[in-house]
Amino acid sequence: METDCNPMELPNNTEFEEDSDYRDFEGTDVKDMRLEAEAVVNDVLFAVSNMFVSKTLPCAEDVAYINVETRERNRYCLELTEAGLRVVAYDFDQADDRLQTPYHETVYSLLDSLSPAYREVFGNALLQRLEALKKDSQS
Repeated sequence: METDCNPMELPNNTEFEEDSDYRDFEGTDVKDMRLEAEAVVNDVLFAVSNMFVSKTLPCAEDVAYINVETRERNRYCLELTEAGLRVVAYDFDQADDRLQTPYHETVYSLLDSLSPAYREVFGNALLQRLEALKKDSQS
């Protein structure tokens, strides 16, 4: 699954690899899914109040969980799989198997559906980048 994120743009944040909870994942698909989740978080953290990969919910070979708090102060726990992202709970570090929410192909689509404030912040950031590109091309 793609995150629409250039890994070269990500900060060099490897603190989770040093955490003893994650050393056991070395060389497995679990680490890859956790890295995918970290990339998702790093890509949109600027547009939400809080977002981080859950350290409470267990990772499996094909799943990671992300906690997100929107600018409206709504909390969600997201499931990240090859199928995409979906809401699995309306609080951090929870997963309700009875909750049947749709999968979104990208984090942008999911957050766009959950948070008007995200949509505004992300749109403004995109406009600023476009204006900067225009300014650079004119000089």
